[in-house]
Amino acid sequence: MATETTGHDWRSYEPLALSPILTHALDAFYEQGFHGTAVRDIARRVGVTVPALYYYYENKEAILVTLLETATNDVASRAFAAAEEGGERPEQRLANVIEAVVLHMTHRVRMAALDSELRYLLPANRKHYAATRKKIERLLTGIIADGVRDKVFQVADVAETGRALLGMCQSVATWYREDGPLRPEKLAAKYVEIALSTVGTTKRPRKN
Repeated sequence: MATETTGHDWRSYEPLALSPILTHALDAFYEQGFHGTAVRDIARRVGVTVPALYYYYENKEAILVTLLETATNDVASRAFAAAEEGGERPEQRLANVIEAVVLHMTHRVRMAALDSELRYLLPANRKHYAATRKKIERLLTGIIADGVRDKVFQVADVAETGRALLGMCQSVATWYREDGPLRPEKLAAKYVEIALSTVGTTKRPRKN
């Protein structure tokens, strides 16, 4: 099964190298929502004029698109690296991918929460973003299909199970809080257990 790989440790999270405009826009979108954030507010946070901001981005949607692309490329690269690290064992690969996605949703919760703003994108931009997300869904369903083939997983509907598990992980960004009691690693471990139970496997991945 073909994978996309990266050279970094998919469990390691350093601050994203975002420009001041993207950094302040991300904070504004997270705090006020895309619709509730004015371009003037972003410019004020950055400390530039509105015309200066428009020099870099055509409009507010262009800023959102850039942030969404950054987020989806980050989680996709980590998911594929996690799957590759899992080797030939479907249960290990599934556990790694679920862990990678949940870690992204928690360590990058502000970026992940932007998913709820998709309704404000023009159709062409929404389609492009959906294509990147689809890569992760196909990765998950491929792993589940391998597990069913190898008689490691017991799943009646591979595609729906993959979508359900991905949706479960993505929903974390709607309620997770950076200052809350649950740490990313602990939550990821819980979701790995849920995912493995969902696919009906008795095998458990190696402890890292």
